[in-house]
Amino acid sequence: MNDKTTSRLSLPRGRFLELEPFAVMAIVNATPDSFYEPSRRRAALEARDAALAAFAAGAAVVDIGGESTRPGSDYIEEAEELERVVPVIEAIRRESDAPLSVDTRKAAVARAALAAGADILNDVSALLHEPDAAHAAAEAGAPVVLMHMRGDPKTMQNAPEYGDCPREVATFLAEAARRAEAAGVALDRIVLDPGIGFGKRLEDNLALLARLDELCALGYPLLVGISRKSMIGAITGRPPEGRLAGSLGAACAAYARGARIFRVHDPAETRDALAVFAAALAGRFPIAPGEGRI
Repeated sequence: MNDKTTSRLSLPRGRFLELEPFAVMAIVNATPDSFYEPSRRRAALEARDAALAAFAAGAAVVDIGGESTRPGSDYIEEAEELERVVPVIEAIRRESDAPLSVDTRKAAVARAALAAGADILNDVSALLHEPDAAHAAAEAGAPVVLMHMRGDPKTMQNAPEYGDCPREVATFLAEAARRAEAAGVALDRIVLDPGIGFGKRLEDNLALLARLDELCALGYPLLVGISRKSMIGAITGRPPEGRLAGSLGAACAAYARGARIFRVHDPAETRDALAVFAAALAGRFPIAPGEGRI
């Protein structure tokens, strides 16, 4: 690892998220319209129970989202997103101090979620939608996940085109990291996400997976979100509910190229697949920090 990358991610209140050999981030959507229906949890206590079950299944962190960002999704207003997200975080915090992430591109939602007990800001706009979100994270001492997206969720799949997708994504993410640092986010609190499926064709997604090591070379921990996405369906011909095996295969491929945080719908299965894959690469178990890399 280089001087910007560590085996743990610093969280608020003197806590850490261990990244080696990997960290599973479970998805809990406080939405009515996320693309994978079983991930939807409308009531705060239902979402709380889903989060606690994910931790029990081996998730290292749970990501709470109140706005669907699937292709073609509509923007929701700040007040509605706050009503969806904050009660969920508060309910979880009454039961657990395990790491929580908030999936939002709105500064006010980020601030309220972090004040309610979230630890990480996961921003699909890489702090471009509302730049003040960077200051919210910096003030709270929270890590930020900076994701590449071409356009916005409503229009991102309208004929996206790249010359060299991995290189263009790397350039974008390097600039996003500089923007976060300029806003006060510490280097050891920046995570990059190539944005699989966000404004990209199948060939772009596959090129990114094959060349994730180029993004890792930027020196920051890498998160990937591939779970049950349309690229899995395009390859396997299966609907979202039939894409678990394909998602596990993609997660293992991403691990082999250097990804260490995996945002998924199926934390137990992903943890098991990655544990076996990492042990096989390292030739031993348990896996020490830094082992299992190729």
